[in-house]
Amino acid sequence: MGSAHSALANWLFARQNDGQFLLRIEDTDAERNRPELIDNVLEMLRWLGLEWDGEPVHQSDRGDLYRQAAARLVSAGAAYYCSCTGEDVQERNRQAGGKPGYDGFCRDRNLEAGPGRALRFRTPVEGRTGWTDLVRGEISFANADIEDFVVLRGNGAPMFLLANAFDDADMGITHVIRGEDHVNSTPKYLMLLDALGLAAPKAFAHMPLLVNEGRKKLSKRRDDVSVADYRSRGYLAEAMVNYLALLGWGPADGVEVRPIAEILELYRLEDVNASPAFFDQKKLSFVNAEKIRALPTEAFLAAAEPFLTRGEPARAALTSLATEVQERVRTLDEIEPMIEFLVVDEVTFDEASWAKVITKGRNVAEMVDATVAELEAVVNSPDGAAGWTPDALQAAVSAAAVKAGLVNAEGAPQLSKAQGPVRLAVSGRSVGPPLWESLAVLGPERTLARLRELRARLG
Repeated sequence: MGSAHSALANWLFARQNDGQFLLRIEDTDAERNRPELIDNVLEMLRWLGLEWDGEPVHQSDRGDLYRQAAARLVSAGAAYYCSCTGEDVQERNRQAGGKPGYDGFCRDRNLEAGPGRALRFRTPVEGRTGWTDLVRGEISFANADIEDFVVLRGNGAPMFLLANAFDDADMGITHVIRGEDHVNSTPKYLMLLDALGLAAPKAFAHMPLLVNEGRKKLSKRRDDVSVADYRSRGYLAEAMVNYLALLGWGPADGVEVRPIAEILELYRLEDVNASPAFFDQKKLSFVNAEKIRALPTEAFLAAAEPFLTRGEPARAALTSLATEVQERVRTLDEIEPMIEFLVVDEVTFDEASWAKVITKGRNVAEMVDATVAELEAVVNSPDGAAGWTPDALQAAVSAAAVKAGLVNAEGAPQLSKAQGPVRLAVSGRSVGPPLWESLAVLGPERTLARLRELRARLG
């Protein structure tokens, strides 16, 4: 989710400024480089509509360029080889009681390249390194506080910082827009560019950290952060993009749910708040529900198709109640459970709904008996099956409520209480699409059979 947030900010900025949104796959770590993960990145960017310009650049194909850059650092005296292991550094720090991190042990040993020897950048010991951040303003670090960092691993593989600094210069990157977690590495990045004689980007923008409800950084191990998971649960791409844009930013007019074309016009990096942004799943669901309701009916039915597992019966049921269901679901995976009672032969009673309607309700048996009688009268009327309409069914249940004593002080039927037993009987739940339209789709035979089954369970 954090990567999608940064990608969106890059895409918006590039499109606003007639620039190019370039995609680079940072896969220099062979142990963590798996093709399926890269495929997922590309698929999710396409799903979100964040199409990039040109072909993706894979850093795993550019190792020789990074090693050549490392050799230039050595020739310039800006880097040196180090034979220290992590255990060596920790033991020296323990004995000296100093601060953690590399202590510069090999800085002046003039070691040659060799097996297991990493290449470290020789960080300046004086001065400061800083930049003007579009989101955070002026930022600078004392060079003396930055340790001599590794640019080539002991096996010769390039580190993230070297590859990124070189590629940004090589690809002509003008604006680096990325997460707040990269702030501390930016001075190292700038030092590398300076030592290599390469131009730095025109500007940096470090986006706010995304945090969970406990205000802790979103974590793959702890939080639901996979864009693919949200897609599989029925979130729309346009809702996800809309919500991601709101993390750390808001339009001046306060209208948060809006088309991406409008966001593209209004979004400005300078307006992004540097404070951590709370990834609120409830708000995401709200935005998604608004986007679902805004879909034309045909688009809604098409979007629902991958989530219908019960084939043609489910499609027919949804088509019959499309408008009613579309108004009530927050995610596409809620659709089939909402209409399932129209497809199955027998309903399963939800325990919470049973407790709410039966255990806490009143005059339930009387209401079911009266409803059966009123609905039988509808079936036996001169209109027959043609009379089984939402209006006629509402009138029948209203009459049943009066018979069962579910009325207010003026004697008018209390439909909010009367509907409960009927809805529970036909769907097994206490909530769902509008009852009258649902009964019309369900038909007289199945409706009456389910009411009688509930009456039998009541004893």
